[in-house]
Amino acid sequence: MRLSSPPLSSPPLPSLLRPCPHSLPAGRSLPLLLLPTLPMLLMLAVLLSGCAGNARLKEARAFAAEAPKLNGYVELSQRYRDTYQREKPYLSPAAGQREQAIDARRRAAYPDLVAIHEAVVAYLRTLGRLAGGDRFDAGDQIKDVAKGIKAWPDTGLTDRHVNAVSGLARVLARVTTGRAQDQAVQDMLRDGYEPLRDLLDAMSTVLRYYDKQHDNEQGIVIGMLETEIPFADQPRDRLLAALAKSHKQEKLDEYRLLGRRHTLAAGQVQAIRERHEALYRDLVPAAPQATARVAVNEAGGTQ
Repeated sequence: MRLSSPPLSSPPLPSLLRPCPHSLPAGRSLPLLLLPTLPMLLMLAVLLSGCAGNARLKEARAFAAEAPKLNGYVELSQRYRDTYQREKPYLSPAAGQREQAIDARRRAAYPDLVAIHEAVVAYLRTLGRLAGGDRFDAGDQIKDVAKGIKAWPDTGLTDRHVNAVSGLARVLARVTTGRAQDQAVQDMLRDGYEPLRDLLDAMSTVLRYYDKQHDNEQGIVIGMLETEIPFADQPRDRLLAALAKSHKQEKLDEYRLLGRRHTLAAGQVQAIRERHEALYRDLVPAAPQATARVAVNEAGGTQ
């Protein structure tokens, strides 16, 4: 009688893939179709990548929706521009001539100071629309903003910030909806990271300058009232003194509220800076060709 050789046994399976001992007859192994294969693993990787991409798009849309929070910067820029008009009634003739010359510089700087806000908002709106899957042409949104802008070192707006406006304009000019949506958003976040970071830094710096100008204006106005009110001490000046004291209190309340607006505007810019950094940190590492493209773009070249 010929002895049959024992059946070949399969290697031990991990516990999660091991069949129930009552589900298969003795001597039978798990069908190979139930084992994980390379295509299955690749499909799983694609699904996980899609989930990460959807989360990134959602975060990008939420980040872009923060743009209106930067409006406080524009309001304070307008107030800075109009400083002389508010100070004028409280200035001596000599101080008035001096402040009038400063007023001319404020008004000349104002369009450039607001331009950095316009560039940041244009970038955020474009990013939001791209993350939302909309089709659009973003190429002309800040071209005009980037033309003619110059530095105003006394306000904190430097050549680095001016160059960042031009850099962000180039990023928007390259945006296209033809690529895969998640990849397009990643490219925009990666290419725009440095210029946007620099412009948010510019906004923070300029806001600190506005805050100092606010303190200076308060010193001029309140200082004049505190100097002049004691001289209205005659009975015939009682009404004048009462009105002056009431006006002084109103101005103190106004400056206190404005101080809070300065603090709020600075905090909102800082919050957007932190959110921008977090989005950038979560990006998939760039491919070598993408890194090379960014380097060329930063040098002012084209792809």
